[in-house]
Amino acid sequence: MSAADENAVPLRTWVAVIGGAVGCFMAGMNVHVTNASLPDIRGSLGASFEEGSWISTAYLVAEIIIIPLSAWLARVFSIRRVLMTGTLGFVVFSLLCSVAPNIGTMICARTLQGAFGGVLIPLSFQLIVTELPRSRHALGMALFAVANNVAQAAGPSLGGWLTDMYSWRYIFYLQIPPGLALLAAIGWSIRPAPVQRGLLRKGDWTGIAAMAIGLSALQIMLEEGERKDWLSSPFIASTAIAATLGLLCFVWIELRRKDPFINLRLLGSYNFGLASLMQFLFGAVVFGVVFLVPNYFADVHGFNARDIGLTMIPYGVVQFIMSFATPPLMRRTSPRTAIVAGFMIMALGCLMNIHLNQDAAQNAIVPSLVVRGIGQSLIVVALGVMSVEGMDKAELGSASGVFSMVRNVGGAIGIALASQWVVERQKFHEARIGEHVTPYLRTYRERVTALVSRFAGHVVSPADALQGAAYAGSRQRALAQIEQMVHKQALLQAYSDVFLLAGLTMLACAAGAFLLRGPSGQRRHAQAATKAAEASEPAAETA
Repeated sequence: MSAADENAVPLRTWVAVIGGAVGCFMAGMNVHVTNASLPDIRGSLGASFEEGSWISTAYLVAEIIIIPLSAWLARVFSIRRVLMTGTLGFVVFSLLCSVAPNIGTMICARTLQGAFGGVLIPLSFQLIVTELPRSRHALGMALFAVANNVAQAAGPSLGGWLTDMYSWRYIFYLQIPPGLALLAAIGWSIRPAPVQRGLLRKGDWTGIAAMAIGLSALQIMLEEGERKDWLSSPFIASTAIAATLGLLCFVWIELRRKDPFINLRLLGSYNFGLASLMQFLFGAVVFGVVFLVPNYFADVHGFNARDIGLTMIPYGVVQFIMSFATPPLMRRTSPRTAIVAGFMIMALGCLMNIHLNQDAAQNAIVPSLVVRGIGQSLIVVALGVMSVEGMDKAELGSASGVFSMVRNVGGAIGIALASQWVVERQKFHEARIGEHVTPYLRTYRERVTALVSRFAGHVVSPADALQGAAYAGSRQRALAQIEQMVHKQALLQAYSDVFLLAGLTMLACAAGAFLLRGPSGQRRHAQAATKAAEASEPAAETA
């Protein structure tokens, strides 16, 4: 058979891969689609801030449990059944979210929407690496990158625009047409396969239970920790203990079983283990930054949902373009070069925002979003290709589950760390700035005098401005404005600190990317291992 015949891809396969990418986009977008609209949803459903936070938390908890299970479910029931069931459930519960009459129904529907939608992301990756020949993996990963990356930008953009123009309920109506199209595509393109009931009977149920407890407790702890003051809350302390014990048991069980539901031993593979570590850190930075940017615009500049959505559009457009430009770049250079360049560009985009000031709105954030979008596309495509380089086809299902799981766990930790770091650094900077807000400093006295004169409507002497009883009201307004300025300046510096930490993390990943082995390096490593094994055989026989 010629190379051209081996690389030929049937139409049904392309429809399956593209359909998987659409499903990945739908599931990924739903992580972020409610972020800009939560105040409207809470108001409409009469929910408190605490209850409203579970609209996102419930989805993420269910999704993070299902993602590692996806490959095993596909082995038991077939990838066709799992994808169709997941898509149908996702559509049904999207409709239920859109008509939810109260917060309880909404949280329940979001939980089930996340559970059914959780299979769509890892199985999209699995379709690419199992159904396409290796020569087409880069193009398949470009589709996966578009689905993942553009979803992160499209979520806040579409959510904000639909909420502002129509109603938050249209956020969930939006999922129904592509969901029905995906059902048709899967039904036509993926052939039926029998159910493996033997695998179901021999299921790794203790491992699954430990994983579900550990990951769900971890996600709840990270989502709710800041609001409940972390370990000072008995609830958060309990979830921390449950997460630690559950995850330790999960790892112990999966490493000891001969037939685990997800093969964690793959993390011991050199390229895949290193790529997974970088995927974890990459997920933490990407999710953390995508979470911070809308909050930055709302907290510092008072943007509404529609303004935030429009600001995120360039971020999505550049990722769409770069995702398809990355495979040709990889052919001209190498996947490792693309990964290093991607992390360097991501680092640059983060470091562009380490000196934020009160004038730093779209003019500062949007250029950095574009730069990060370029780097992010290079990383998603090239890292996905290189992580499975040289891996046996039988291992690719577990690899897709592990790779998606570490990204989402990293993302959950990244969001929690980013939000907590902003809070802590803001307190630190307020204390430092407050040291200079004292009547003993001339600049402070001049600022108070100027503000009191402005509020009074005429020039006031420094003595009257600082102590005069006649200007007590104006002085109180001046002090309140200075306090607000200190708060805002401390917040800007806190956001700058988080961007600095993100940039340094991406630089560390860029350095680590040099250690990845290309195809030739992996062949040399395999040959050396084979020679070592052959050399040990005569010694063993002699002994």
